[in-house]
Amino acid sequence: MSFANIPEVKVGIVAVSRDCFPESLSVERRKALVAAYTTKYDKKDIYECPVCIVESEIQMVEALDDIKNAGCNALCVYLGNFGPEISETLLAKHFQGPKVFLAAAEETQDSLLDGRGDAYCGLLNASYNLRLRNVKAFIPENPVGDAEDLADELHKFIPVAKAMIGLSDLKIISFGPRPQNFLACNAPIKQLYNLGVEIEENSELDLFEAFNKHESNERIDEVVKDMEKELGTGNKKPEILRKLAQYELTLLDWIDTHRGYRKYVAIAGKCWPAFQTQFGFVPCYVNSRLTGRGIPVSCEVDIYGALSEFIGTCISDDVVTLLDINNSVPKDMYRESIEGKFNYKHSDTFMGFHCGNTCSKKMSSCEMRNQKIMARSLPEEVTNGTLEGDIAPGEITFYRLQSTSDGLLRAYVAEGEILPVATRSFGSIAVFAIPEMGRFYRHVLIEKNYPHHGAVAFGHYGSALYDLFKYIGVPVQDLDYNHPASLPYPTENPFK
Repeated sequence: MSFANIPEVKVGIVAVSRDCFPESLSVERRKALVAAYTTKYDKKDIYECPVCIVESEIQMVEALDDIKNAGCNALCVYLGNFGPEISETLLAKHFQGPKVFLAAAEETQDSLLDGRGDAYCGLLNASYNLRLRNVKAFIPENPVGDAEDLADELHKFIPVAKAMIGLSDLKIISFGPRPQNFLACNAPIKQLYNLGVEIEENSELDLFEAFNKHESNERIDEVVKDMEKELGTGNKKPEILRKLAQYELTLLDWIDTHRGYRKYVAIAGKCWPAFQTQFGFVPCYVNSRLTGRGIPVSCEVDIYGALSEFIGTCISDDVVTLLDINNSVPKDMYRESIEGKFNYKHSDTFMGFHCGNTCSKKMSSCEMRNQKIMARSLPEEVTNGTLEGDIAPGEITFYRLQSTSDGLLRAYVAEGEILPVATRSFGSIAVFAIPEMGRFYRHVLIEKNYPHHGAVAFGHYGSALYDLFKYIGVPVQDLDYNHPASLPYPTENPFK
């Protein structure tokens, strides 16, 4: 899937060589890496820098100019042999963008005299020099290999680089203030700036004024037709579509006029309690439509939720959603629909829910409805606008990047699946299963004070998300995942 709201990545591959080693080692190994990558993956992802093999600082500048002129926004420093520790780390220092270091393995036992490159050793020196210069570079789990091995490692770097580039050019637009009793979604914005993200905070009144100015916009009819086509037989509230179309155009125009110098945008929106009575609807369906275009919109002015959604969109190249880690699965539902059919304990299961913000592309079936919880205290006619239905089964990754109340970064990642089990409930909802979820819920989500919102990517992207969070600076002790039963959490009672 291709979204205009996330970057494309072009990695410049620059081979380096220490002058007391044969330059030909780096030249031939670079060519082999490029050939292996283009055989297995999209050749537009990479650019082979042909200007020189970097042995000196002057050649470093030449290579830097070449990859910049080629439009590269990410860098691969490839140690075809031991490598020049100063020049190669200066190359990384002066390149403005994500960078990965890879090193060549020896090819054969028959070339260990004049054909030995010693890049295994050279990468140690490179990592030491990167730290000396305070240069942040990505070094994968298996950074040394032959051409085929490293083609795979380079390909794994692409989504990480995409998210890094996206964050450096992202603006989050929020409309607040946050609803009462939702302090959990409130976190200091300092870490956004540390990540290179801009934020524009607006009032709900600003949004309401812009919405009213769109009342007679000539594009409304076209958007209504598109909504009718998307909803099909699920169009159960046709009387509200014009207002929803008016609101969608308001947000899209706000993005166009407020993105400033930034290329990418995410929105942290307000949805209650005054929203319904003043706007006359709930914004969930519109939120789902924008998210479906790669413009994430979080609920309840959840700024770090919007940030997490954007990251997931970059990593997965797909639609994401934001859900409450909401309610337990009743025991009778577990016994009837899960036990003996799926390899999960009852404590591994839970329901993820939100009012109606999940894109229709990710729903088993969906209908336009009213928001049941809000309708308990408000007239039903002002609570229309949710996309109701069970989310489609399949692999998922639940994750979140968050600032703590004292301004520190932390994150969690957990892979699992949505089960093909009817929820018998309302909203955008599904039965989730994550191995050892009960322990993860208690010793990570509760213990580390995470809010109730979690981002959901539709597929298993734990490896890329984990690598990204490490790369952007989340301390390892604050980068959590669902531990297997054999690995206790630090706070877990050992006397079970």
